[in-house]
Amino acid sequence: MRRLLPYPLLAAALLLLWLLLQESLSPAAFVLGTVLAVACGFVFVALRLPRSGARTLAMRFAPGRLMALAALLRDVAVEVLRSNNAVARIILQLPGARSGRSGFVVIPLDMRDPYGLAVLACILTATPGTVWVDYNAARGTMLLHVLDMIDEEQWVRIVKDKWERQLMNLFE
Repeated sequence: MRRLLPYPLLAAALLLLWLLLQESLSPAAFVLGTVLAVACGFVFVALRLPRSGARTLAMRFAPGRLMALAALLRDVAVEVLRSNNAVARIILQLPGARSGRSGFVVIPLDMRDPYGLAVLACILTATPGTVWVDYNAARGTMLLHVLDMIDEEQWVRIVKDKWERQLMNLFE
């Protein structure tokens, strides 16, 4: 059964979502939704997503880690607001803005968990002024583009101390 339908719960959820979005239970909507849901399951197989069962998820979000997750979300929200202000000042050339020299920084990462790396990529790309450009798994390094280049060492410390450490507590 797993060969025909590799992710049955995902396929069922996608079919249900498709039918809700179509606002129809017609045979055509059902057939097209089923084809799309099954095809998405095979796309996920091709992506080779790491397996994560209910036990793994329960361990990741144990009550002790929920406070760490809340602190991380708070820090991300504060950083996004702060960065929005800083980027707006640079773009509009307002008083008190830095020079706005941009550049690339290579940051060595200790984290190897794919979910943790994905969350780190989301945090960095959601924060205005930074964009995750490349990840070299063999060397464990990330290439980051920064709009406001202070100095490379400071950016390495920011990513490692502020984000990577918190994410490693959650994901590893």
